[in-house]
Amino acid sequence: MMREMARSARGLLGGALLLAALLPAGPAVADSSEVAFPEASGGSNPSSSNARLVLPKTAYPSTRADPLVEQVFGQRVADPFRWLEADPRTDGAVATWVAEQNALSGDYLARLPARERFAGRIRSLFDFERYGLPRKAGRSYFYTRNAGLQNQSALWVRKGVEGKQRLLIDPNGWSADGSLALAQWEPSPSGKYVAFAEQEAGSDWRTLRVVDVASGRIFDERIAWANDTEIAWVGDEGFLYSRFPAPRAGDDPRAPRFNKAVWFHRVGTAQDHDELVHATPENPAWSHKALVTSDGRWAVVVSEVSTDKRNAVHLIQLDGRRSGEWKAQPLVPEIADHWKLVAGIGDRLWFLTDRSAANYHLVSIDLAHPKKGWTVVVPERGNTLEGARMIGDRFLLSYLKDGQTVAVMTDRKGKPGKAITLNGIGTASGFGGRPGDPETFYQFTSFNLPPAIYRMDLQRGTVTPFAVPRMAFDPADYLVEQRQYPSKDGTMVPLYVVRKKALAAAGKPLPTLLYGYGGFDIALTPAYSPVRMAWLEAGGAFALASVRGGGELGRSWYEAGRREKKQNSFDDFIAAGEYLVKEGIAAKGGLAIQGASNGGLLVGAVVNQRPDLFAAANPDVGVMDMLRFDRFTSGRFWVDDYGRPDREEDWHTLRSYSPYHNIDGGRAYPAILVTTADNDDRVVPAHSFKYVAALQAAEIGERPRLLRVEARAGHGTGKPVEKVIGAGADVLAFLAYWTGLDSEAVR
Repeated sequence: MMREMARSARGLLGGALLLAALLPAGPAVADSSEVAFPEASGGSNPSSSNARLVLPKTAYPSTRADPLVEQVFGQRVADPFRWLEADPRTDGAVATWVAEQNALSGDYLARLPARERFAGRIRSLFDFERYGLPRKAGRSYFYTRNAGLQNQSALWVRKGVEGKQRLLIDPNGWSADGSLALAQWEPSPSGKYVAFAEQEAGSDWRTLRVVDVASGRIFDERIAWANDTEIAWVGDEGFLYSRFPAPRAGDDPRAPRFNKAVWFHRVGTAQDHDELVHATPENPAWSHKALVTSDGRWAVVVSEVSTDKRNAVHLIQLDGRRSGEWKAQPLVPEIADHWKLVAGIGDRLWFLTDRSAANYHLVSIDLAHPKKGWTVVVPERGNTLEGARMIGDRFLLSYLKDGQTVAVMTDRKGKPGKAITLNGIGTASGFGGRPGDPETFYQFTSFNLPPAIYRMDLQRGTVTPFAVPRMAFDPADYLVEQRQYPSKDGTMVPLYVVRKKALAAAGKPLPTLLYGYGGFDIALTPAYSPVRMAWLEAGGAFALASVRGGGELGRSWYEAGRREKKQNSFDDFIAAGEYLVKEGIAAKGGLAIQGASNGGLLVGAVVNQRPDLFAAANPDVGVMDMLRFDRFTSGRFWVDDYGRPDREEDWHTLRSYSPYHNIDGGRAYPAILVTTADNDDRVVPAHSFKYVAALQAAEIGERPRLLRVEARAGHGTGKPVEKVIGAGADVLAFLAYWTGLDSEAVR
């Protein structure tokens, strides 16, 4: 408790110093176009170079600082940059500020010695044929495919697993800049139709369409305002989907969203003929999604109130239903536990749930005899049961063990069969299918292995390649290690470390990029990234810390890093950096950190708490103002993870680590490149705008604190390959320069 009080006092002092500095009119600075940067010496460590790309405060664009101070729960809180919360797409002053910031960062990043080399190498590492996991419907197999450098992956279909493939939907012709993406898709049970979602400029909003598979004709109807939806077919008649009410004229597009409901769309009709299936106007904060069992008998509606894994369940019997009649009956009426539908055959349904089982167990219920209650089919075990499918005549269960996926097959009574073993450290995913299917497909990837897809014959027990990529490097050249390190309170935290084997054998500390997330019960597992591989090829090390707040080690790991325990996430990440330096993996003065979304919050918080530990930082699309996050778009869903800013106890916790409010003037900060996108409607870019404005106004040294705003992009999904390459090159060049990674080593 005393440690928490001391930490809070330090944070409030930093806020008070920032308030004093910002209450006067904004600093008078030179226009960014007048700044002459010192030349960078290629590949030298900036800590020892006489030619450094430093930026004095006068280099930054002028930012207005308003004398806005509020009294909240007994404390005075300054928010001088609240005007930057306005949407740059409609507010001229914010748009001008963003343009000036982009001009400064664009000029700076273009001068970095490794920038063009990284762009070329990332492009080469992207240039391989990539496939998505196949889905079977009728006799057809559907999957995405990218020839290599296409901005968006296209949807292909083939008759039979060995059939000739045919292009069905190609989003690459939808927009000139490649920003209109194929977001999700679902074939009807017979394979006659595919419903798919268009995603524009990275937005979370979706427009649903339908394509006739035989002819390739896309129907005229457009279903708007879908957001975070399932597509659940009711035979070939139509599908269930979720949407919010259409906004009214004058509505703020960044306001919180309510009254999300399930609707039914009949193929060949306009959206205004869609039927309302399930809504709760008495509980407008509830959000609903629908699934349909593989035999088509039941629609299962799950209802949630936040990103916390808790939901209610309602059932709609589909067989014998009259047109337009949707009667939902409660199965689990309260939002208290997590329920995930696994399968349904006739009157029996199977779910994964954490009710009475923190690591989840597989249960079933007979709807013909509901009073008998739930039957445990597969009991809880030591590792988290994160997924299950009924395929053929058995269950395929996915367990998370030490941050890796282990698959186990059982019969329908839960009797275990043999585990599916995979060589090396990596992540297996997929394992989709339906009861009666003779096969399943899965994907395997790791830090040094692009995703490869395999077909498993469930009758014979054999595995054959379906799509294995050709690589532009040798995976055997890289060492992937799984380690543990002690955090501040002694908790042992898992850590992946990836380096070239030759460099690891030499024992020389390397410029190191440390990545983390630590939130929302989400597990970060080994995965391939062309951008990350370019860093490794150039001689850097990469580390992934599984900090508390994530889902890598089950529910207790998540609980230990949220709400009032959020500081554990930051302590774990700081301890990871200290461990990497102590063990001689990271060069002293050569450690960079990176994280996205909740991971951007993580990076912002630890930079404030330990600026001396890091040479460079890249908080990406981060949540930076913890006192106002719930006021925008989907922010209200995050209160179970962070706490409620309108609740005093939670507010004090949030205030103690909020990146925007705890910048510590008077200490030298690392070089910081903040990245976001103008169309991010999940974590609105105002978080990054306000944070950067506060960084640039503070007395924290001359290392740069820059803002890069991607145009026509969102929170990450749907971003065109060319934009990924450009952003990756900018970020790596920035981190490489400030950690001393040799630019000549980039191919």
